[in-house]
Amino acid sequence: MDITRSSPAPLRVVAVPPEPVDLTALTEPADLTPLSQPADLTALTEPVDLTALSQPADLTALTEPAADPTALSQPAPDRPSTAAAPTAVPEERRRSRPRDLLALVRPGQWVKNLAVVPLALLDTHPWGAADLLRTGWAILGFTLASAVVYVVNDLADRERDRLHPVKRHRPIASGRVSPAAATVLTGLLALSLTGWAVAGPAWQWWPTALYLALSLAYSQGLKHVPLVDAFIVATGFVLRLLQGALLIGGRLSEWLALCVFSLCLMLSLGKRRHEMTAAGRAHRPALRGYTLAFLDHLVVLVAVLTAVSYVLYLRDDAALAAGASFVILLSAPCAVFGLARYLQLLLVEEGGGNPVHVLFRDRATLVNVGLWAVLVALALLTHPSG
Repeated sequence: MDITRSSPAPLRVVAVPPEPVDLTALTEPADLTPLSQPADLTALTEPVDLTALSQPADLTALTEPAADPTALSQPAPDRPSTAAAPTAVPEERRRSRPRDLLALVRPGQWVKNLAVVPLALLDTHPWGAADLLRTGWAILGFTLASAVVYVVNDLADRERDRLHPVKRHRPIASGRVSPAAATVLTGLLALSLTGWAVAGPAWQWWPTALYLALSLAYSQGLKHVPLVDAFIVATGFVLRLLQGALLIGGRLSEWLALCVFSLCLMLSLGKRRHEMTAAGRAHRPALRGYTLAFLDHLVVLVAVLTAVSYVLYLRDDAALAAGASFVILLSAPCAVFGLARYLQLLLVEEGGGNPVHVLFRDRATLVNVGLWAVLVALALLTHPSG
């Protein structure tokens, strides 16, 4: 009696196999899914409390909640910092769009038209109001045409400009102006330019039209051809000079045209040299056809041609030479000094990438230009009126 009561083991062995619940637990895959939940795995492998305490924002919130209340609003270093960009950028774009659209047409470069077109007045008799108005009309036409070219060129080069340390800040390359807005602006400028051509003298706008055609061809592919790109840019300045001469009815001196062409070619080559030293050749395919030594030789060669053609213009073709030859020839040293100063900025100081900035920011150049202007003004005052 006592032995049978104290051995319950056979009863437990018989009761175990018939349990259906254990068999379904082994065969049903659904019971394994709770273990595959990411919450359970992370709870077993990575302690939540330790990772939470490793965030800098949480530490500041736990240790100094009152001393630095702005710490919670700062993004953690491990988290992406661009979360607020989609809300902040559109507001900035809406606030700066008029300014960005104005920057897109580069008003700082309009001085090129002011400096080159009125040179045609040097070959005329004493100026009248009609001559000044026609010169202003030529400046307006080239300003509109150059604005169209700037926008089209930035649209075509927006991907390459993003690789340049300076050009990546341009309105289209930086994303401040959308391509659609730039296209609309191009259409408005083209309509304004058409109105300018229709309202002006008949068939005297062809230099501006030729400049626009060359510039568009430049933007669409010729800018990638070494040497051709720089020559097209220089030709555009000669067309400015020719447009001014046509509108005022003056004669264009061949020496003056050659001087303007060689000067602008020197500035264009200098700009490419500066780009090579500042950003390499990746952003402009045409730079693969240049080397620094080759550009150095070309810049010096063209600078010599500029000085010689300027002196020959003063001696042979300048209308002012008859009445003020001595005064006007004094400007030749100013021209040579200006060329030498630009070469110094380009080759010695590794600058000169933006000729407009050199003209308005370099003190030596400003003093030299002022002296040259005084000498030319004296020549104009002593020019005979007949």
